[in-house]
Amino acid sequence: MNALRRCYYFFIYTNLLIASAAMAQCALTYVFFDASFDYPIIAIEGAATLVLYNFSLVLSKPKDPDKSVYKRTRWIFKNEWILWLNTVMGIGVLAYAIFLIHWYSLVFLGFIGLVSVAYSFPLFHYRGKRVGLRQLPAVKIFHIALVWTLSSVCLPAFELYLDGHLLDIHRLLSLFVLKFIFLIICTLPFDIRDIQQDSYYHLKTIPSMLGAQKAIKLCYGLLCLHSISVLLTSFPWDLKVGVLTTNVLIALLLRNFVFRNKDRYHYAYLLDFALVVQFLTVLTSVTLHSIAQ
Repeated sequence: MNALRRCYYFFIYTNLLIASAAMAQCALTYVFFDASFDYPIIAIEGAATLVLYNFSLVLSKPKDPDKSVYKRTRWIFKNEWILWLNTVMGIGVLAYAIFLIHWYSLVFLGFIGLVSVAYSFPLFHYRGKRVGLRQLPAVKIFHIALVWTLSSVCLPAFELYLDGHLLDIHRLLSLFVLKFIFLIICTLPFDIRDIQQDSYYHLKTIPSMLGAQKAIKLCYGLLCLHSISVLLTSFPWDLKVGVLTTNVLIALLLRNFVFRNKDRYHYAYLLDFALVVQFLTVLTSVTLHSIAQ
């Protein structure tokens, strides 16, 4: 049990969990379009996520990380060589994989990168000063969901189109909306957890504006909305069963762990793991349905 716990924390601290989640969500798009996995695109998704999250840690490094109140911060900079090692490996994967995709996909990837940079780069005027999207009221969570949806749905779909696949636009739009809502559900608990920290930095997130309890109710409400929306789509039932099964697991996770133990800082990271579980659950459902036929 201790070995499993150490492994779990290692994947959190090294950002390998969030990179795996990005790859899983990207791969899920190919399952929804009944297409073969495009491994260079999936590799780019994981490597780019890993590198971006690692650089964000480097840029936010405190003056004395050993005295940080967060165990994660203390561990990361005590083992900083691991941070730089997987960053270099991520850059290497990116440098190799970008030569295996279409030029237009690379341009689109650059556009996603610019949208991502807008999160912290001071491009907008707010209350007499220039700020990034992060400082605009309630924008943070929608920006994160948009960047992830663009990279995990639109990028692989665009590459499929360039490869000559005929894409169902209605299916693409449905997947875009469902993914956007799902990512808000998986991101909202982090903002609920970080209410005090965000208030310290004068960030107005949805939970800090609504209050923790209303934000928790909103999270459950979005989960119900997502489930109903899944049922109303024209996706095959094997896909629907996989997604709805994941939603049930997430509801149990939120109720029994994330929202019940608000002081357990790392319970929220189980939502990152849920992004991987969704892919595995849908893939299992589709595989079993294929075998049954």
